Amino acid sequence: MKQYVIGVIVSNVTGVLSRVSGMFTRRGFNIDCLTVGETESAGFSRITVAFHGDDEVKERILKQLEKLHDVKEVEILDKHETVIRELLLLKVRNSPSTRQDIMAAVEIFRSKIVDYSTTALVCELTGETSKIDAFIELMKTYGIMEMCRTGMVAIERGENCLKTR
Repeated sequence: MKQYVIGVIVSNVTGVLSRVSGMFTRRGFNIDCLTVGETESAGFSRITVAFHGDDEVKERILKQLEKLHDVKEVEILDKHETVIRELLLLKVRNSPSTRQDIMAAVEIFRSKIVDYSTTALVCELTGETSKIDAFIELMKTYGIMEMCRTGMVAIERGENCLKTR
C-alpha cells in the first residue's frame, strides 16, 4: 500500500472539518495524518490529509471529497514535487550527565532548544517525517517526558498552487 498526501481547499465554515474527516470514517478509510489551517484567502482553509491505499482507494477518496459542498479544490500532491514538513515539540529529561549529548544531537538535527530548566529541555524540530522519527528514537535514550507533533503540512514546489475559486 502506498501513502498518498492530498491538499484540499475548503470553505472556512463550521463543521467542514467534521464532514471531511467523516467522509473517511463512513467509508472505512484510515487517516494517517490530518492538518488544517487558514489560507492566504479570507474565508478558506487548507486541509492536508495523508492516508495509505491503492490507486482504487485514492480515486474513490478524491471523488467523494469533490462531492462535498464546501470542498473547493482537491489535489494529490506528488511527493517528488512537494515540500512536506512536520513540527515536533519534545520535552526530554535534563541532567548534567546527559546534557552535552542532548545538545550535540540537537545541533546535528538542526533542532533548537526552546525551553530550558535544570530537569527538562524542550526541543523544537521541523523536517520530514523520517527526520522527526529518527530524532524521537534518539531522544528515547535520554528519557522523553512529553511530546507533540503537528502532522504533515505540504505545499507544491514552483508555480503549482492549490487555488481558491
